[in-house]
Amino acid sequence: MDLKQPRGCFFICDIIKVGDVMVANVLVELGAKPINKTFTYIVPTDFINIIKVGMRVKVPFGKKQLHAFVLGLEDNAPTDYELKAIIEVIDEQPVLNEELLSLGKYISDTTLCYLIQAYQVMLPLALKAKINKRVNIKKETYLDLNIELAEIDNYQLSPAAKRIMDLLIDKGSQKKSDLTKISASSVKTLLTKQIIKEIVKETYRTTHHHHLEYKKVELTDNQLKVINEVKKHLNKEKPFLLHGVTGSGKTEVYMELVSEVIKHGKQAIILVPEISLTPQIVSRFRSRFNDHVAILHSGLSDGEKYDEWRKIAREEVSIVIGARSAIFAPFKNLGIIIIDEGHSTTYKQENHPRYHAIEIAKWRSHYHQCPLLLGSATPSLESYARAKKGVYQLLSLPDRINDKGLPKVTIIDMKDEIKKGNRYFSTLLIDKIKDRLVKQEQVILLLNRRGYSTIVSCPNCGFTHKCPNCDISLTYHKKINMMRCHYCGYGTKKLTKCLNCDSDDIRELGIGTEKVEEQLTKLFPDAKLVRMDIDTTTRKGAYEHILTDFKNEKYNILLGTQMIAKGLDFPKVTLVGVINGDTSLNIPDFRSGERTFQLLSQVAGRAGRQDLEGEVIIQTYNPDHYSIECAKNHDYLGFYNQEMIIRRTLRYPPYYFMILVRILSKDYKLGLEASQKIGDYLKQLVNDDMIVLGPSTANLYKINNIYRFQCLIKCKDKAKVIPILKDLINHYEHNQKINIEVDIDPIKI
Repeated sequence: MDLKQPRGCFFICDIIKVGDVMVANVLVELGAKPINKTFTYIVPTDFINIIKVGMRVKVPFGKKQLHAFVLGLEDNAPTDYELKAIIEVIDEQPVLNEELLSLGKYISDTTLCYLIQAYQVMLPLALKAKINKRVNIKKETYLDLNIELAEIDNYQLSPAAKRIMDLLIDKGSQKKSDLTKISASSVKTLLTKQIIKEIVKETYRTTHHHHLEYKKVELTDNQLKVINEVKKHLNKEKPFLLHGVTGSGKTEVYMELVSEVIKHGKQAIILVPEISLTPQIVSRFRSRFNDHVAILHSGLSDGEKYDEWRKIAREEVSIVIGARSAIFAPFKNLGIIIIDEGHSTTYKQENHPRYHAIEIAKWRSHYHQCPLLLGSATPSLESYARAKKGVYQLLSLPDRINDKGLPKVTIIDMKDEIKKGNRYFSTLLIDKIKDRLVKQEQVILLLNRRGYSTIVSCPNCGFTHKCPNCDISLTYHKKINMMRCHYCGYGTKKLTKCLNCDSDDIRELGIGTEKVEEQLTKLFPDAKLVRMDIDTTTRKGAYEHILTDFKNEKYNILLGTQMIAKGLDFPKVTLVGVINGDTSLNIPDFRSGERTFQLLSQVAGRAGRQDLEGEVIIQTYNPDHYSIECAKNHDYLGFYNQEMIIRRTLRYPPYYFMILVRILSKDYKLGLEASQKIGDYLKQLVNDDMIVLGPSTANLYKINNIYRFQCLIKCKDKAKVIPILKDLINHYEHNQKINIEVDIDPIKI
């Protein structure tokens, strides 16, 4: 199939006016349960020459007025019923081009979401089909000369006015706000006398910060080998998996390939998994490519996202760097797509539309006939299996660029340390931190749990304070003296008495980053410590501020959650400590071993990246688990081979595809009954290549007062199952008490 051709009945290439009436088929967003249906409206005569497919229009809908996407234009209106007319054409140019229109249909078909959801997710808020969601274009007033230079002597000017005129003569038009700082009254006088004039220009909200000076590096033989191999396929659809150890210089490889693409007049998208990684990689790319770089991620304001999107659409930039949604950047001539840390689960969206950025990247790679490069030190098992089968071409960077080995990793069994009274830090980790502080080197400490304590309970009766809306214990945050639910946001003051037995012996169990921060401050009162987790990075620019300060050595110790585990590069970091290395092993998910190995390997890679030797200490209660053993030995292949045996035996990915069917209801009994019916229905359709597990309650069986049940499908061929699931969704489409969610290739079960 040629993806450059529009698909389905929604897209008509040419606008043909044959009669007096033209109609538009439009798609609107309707409430909580949208529908996959277009509505037909008359195109008023005034709009016939300006309306195009992909534009937004305002239409009357019942008693409301809604924004809608134009998906088709026809020259003859149906005559069997009366049509309403479009009220307004909102855009000057289509916000959904031919590629994005086709891509939306693909997303809808493969994730079983509504078409409107697929289109809305591609666009910044300013361009979504949502009424009352206006984001203004920023404008700046400039001042410029309004007379010929020879005429200036005809005017008597004050000294301040002369300074303003000299500035305009010497440097051209200037911002009005800058000139009023010299003399607001002189500016007013010059404008009144029409000696100068105002010019209003569209401008962008600044997202550009100072960047480093680019220093050309000498590429290693391995880097050159990778670059040359990808270069051979720059005008072809070709997926690559770059397996490069931490510190092997993957970013330099990316920059070389992007440079080559730009030379040929094409564009590049680079995805990073965490918003916290964006400032570092943006700084490196801007040092080389200056202002040819746009950034897209959730940390930007709605106005900034709109500005960056317009830069991209206008082709004022050639490179986009961002998180998951940056894959929708509206480039028209893509030359390469690069996905850094391609194993990361953050590339999968967990609410509708449940797309995976890698699958969207494959689609766009095919559409633009350009290579796709997935880079990782710890590739997902699915990616590595595809590389071994030849679906992806495997490329390798097996060595660090500074000729140093990977850091030495020591495993500490915390069961022994607990006996010594060491609850949080082992003796060895304390000694090593002291040593680094004396040497004025830096330390990164990882604990993948935020908050102060994870459970608040009563030892007298066993009562645990849970969220009233969710099936989850509340997490205590000491700084604000609140217990919070990390799922629905519910918060309450910390208990002083047990709600069950009235005992005042309330215990705090489990540890989070806030508690570890408190303990570190007691142990190392002179250390300069900074904590980086969701609680400390809510303010705009907080990520960049913390990381810049740490790089500039304002802090000795960086304590954080998984957001500090990937991509960060600090020359002075010589020690990495993992507080609870087996936290993710305790999650009931078949990928828990893989995620543990990836997290430990990634955070270990932050140590000793440049001239100084690095060391890693992992504290754990499961020192003999193969994922921890393999992380200790930097043994990806050992982990891969062992994990694949388990996956094959239990028929998990990559041997089988997985589809999660979730049944949601506010009524427990109705949800249970519906889940049993759905389970029975699916089991009737089982064949040799399909397994249905469940129904069962979800791991978190209640979130925000909604009960959650699920069935898990394992299959060899997703395409055979999708029509069954479409029928299931359609069956419950108008049921107000039962909601069906389908997650194809779920990252969590």
